[in-house]
Amino acid sequence: MTSHAPDRLDSPPPPSGRQRSTWAALRQLLLRLHFYAGILVAPFIVVAAVTGLLYAYTPQLEQALYSEQLHVAPGDGSVPLQEQVDAAVTAHPEGTLNAVRPATEPDESTRVLLDVEGLPESYRLAVFVDPHTGELLGDMTSYGSSGSLPARSWLSELHRHLHMGDVGRVYSELAASWLWVVGLGGAVLWIGRRRRNRRLRRTLLPENSATGRNRTLSWHGSIGLWALVGLLLLSATGLTWSQFGGANIGELRTAFGWTTPTLSVSASTGHEGHGGQDDDGGGEHAGHGAADRVDLDRVLESVRAAGLEGPVEIAVPAEEGAPFTVEGTSRTWPVNQDVIAVDAASGEVVETLRFDEFPLMAKLSSWGIAFHMGLLFGLPNQLFLTLVGLSALVLVSWGYRMWWLRRPTREDGFSMGRPLAPRGTWRGLPWWCLAAVVAVAVGVGLFLPVFGVSLLAFLLADAAVGAWRGRARTRTEAGPV
Repeated sequence: MTSHAPDRLDSPPPPSGRQRSTWAALRQLLLRLHFYAGILVAPFIVVAAVTGLLYAYTPQLEQALYSEQLHVAPGDGSVPLQEQVDAAVTAHPEGTLNAVRPATEPDESTRVLLDVEGLPESYRLAVFVDPHTGELLGDMTSYGSSGSLPARSWLSELHRHLHMGDVGRVYSELAASWLWVVGLGGAVLWIGRRRRNRRLRRTLLPENSATGRNRTLSWHGSIGLWALVGLLLLSATGLTWSQFGGANIGELRTAFGWTTPTLSVSASTGHEGHGGQDDDGGGEHAGHGAADRVDLDRVLESVRAAGLEGPVEIAVPAEEGAPFTVEGTSRTWPVNQDVIAVDAASGEVVETLRFDEFPLMAKLSSWGIAFHMGLLFGLPNQLFLTLVGLSALVLVSWGYRMWWLRRPTREDGFSMGRPLAPRGTWRGLPWWCLAAVVAVAVGVGLFLPVFGVSLLAFLLADAAVGAWRGRARTRTEAGPV
């Protein structure tokens, strides 16, 4: 016997007619799925939300931790960029020049990026140089095209895979795969509840007049509805980085021509994604010392004249005759991502790829990634992610609280609340609706394998529990032999 009467807010409406009966059965199925997904997947969502909140503020963390390397005292003059790079390469003969990020503000340092044997994949050694004096300020590892420094890289890997490699990536993919299911399912359940009056207000705003579990449910539903768009964006953008679903998304983008375009000459630079190993290891200044190559000052001058403003990364060609490729690195403003190729011999611009020319889906992908990282528009993006992340945490806590309040109160043991919807509610669905549900589940499960496998595991576990309880009930009814 339970100590709580059925709740008015979440009890399904009585069926009347075929359409209402179909919705009632479908609602019961959604309730059961939402319950199990919330209980079992919520811990992974919590970990993703907490680590994501930490990562969102890593730009400020980098500025605080590495201020001595990132910032310099503004000066009147400046040392030529080529001399800054020469100083860094000379100080690190073990490295091969990969790219350069020139200072763009008077108080910024120049970052010289070197390929060094022994570093993990996609990592480079960043050497910081005072652009006014040519003095070396220090060095540290830098990750990928984002140029993240050690603290930010550590938090990024914590968020992505908990420092467990490919095995750990399953956790984040599980969270991203189910977040949209839990969010959309909860929204459908909340909006689909029939109210006799003030429906819009009661849907969007919590009912403080309610008490106990009803009040928690009201806050859970209303806040969940407000946070839905942010949660869906995080789920969609997170899946693009996932191990299994991300591969399928990549194939889909390729099939529909939604991939980010590249320069026709970029393949000859020898730097895959600006992070590959340099094949040209010989020479006094390996990677940039060819006699027929223009200096970096000339390259920077050419791209500035071509209209590429703001911070840039100059990828240094490894092969003779290959051009320099210069890319805008700012992700705060979504259009500063042009890419320009500069002839290594003449210093003239030979090809330009403007962000405005990108396909719409490629633009959306770029903006989505920047949003997920908290870089799009800077602080407003970070504050929005903070609200969404905190919303996810409180929604999970309210969900567990409702589960706890629904528990049977027995003096002879500990027990937890059961799903609102009984097992076997799918039998109430008409055949066409059931076929549609199965088709969608199979299709999504194949496209997002972690979701598909975990959903199948839920169904098998639920069936096993049902069979065990059925046998136990039969033995109890049969009584002692």
